[in-house]
Amino acid sequence: MARYTGPTSKIARKFGEPIFGPDKYLEKRNYPPGQHGLAKKRKKQSEYGTQLREKQKVKYTYGVLERQFRNTYARAARMKGQTGENLLFLLESRLDNIVYRMGVAPTRAAARQLVSHCHITLNGAVCNIPSTHVKAGDVIAVRERSKSLEVITSAVAAAKKYSWIEFDAKALCGKYLNVPVRAEIPEAINEQLIVELYSK
Repeated sequence: MARYTGPTSKIARKFGEPIFGPDKYLEKRNYPPGQHGLAKKRKKQSEYGTQLREKQKVKYTYGVLERQFRNTYARAARMKGQTGENLLFLLESRLDNIVYRMGVAPTRAAARQLVSHCHITLNGAVCNIPSTHVKAGDVIAVRERSKSLEVITSAVAAAKKYSWIEFDAKALCGKYLNVPVRAEIPEAINEQLIVELYSK
């Protein structure tokens, strides 16, 4: 199971956004990484560079590597509707992302680990594949033996609510109600740039 294991603060500083969750280093040094920091004169970014940067940001945000992201884009392109929005909907319906949105894990990386370590059930059966596509109406829950884990209890206490997910904090059980509307997805993503990049 491939995943990004490199430095997270450095990537967050590169994009100027806390894409891996709250980051104290990003708050202290809110400028791109590098030997010269703010003093370095940066060239104007090309159109291709802007598009590539947006694609990289989405990949890091959802914890997807290149081949998997390309396959997801190809699937989105075959679906009806706008390709960019379809791409985000497919990424949002990943099991690890749903676990994160439910508030069971503080970050997507933590949610991915909970899934891969068999702490999460999908429709009553243990599922340890983070990239599993969750459909509307599916029920996601924390296993009985895992409900007392500190990472889960602390995350649930600070959880945000989303309109497309129904979550019972006491039972640690949630339901994926429907695909979210594009305006409801809080991440600052310009999916049209990704479509333009892959259309070349």
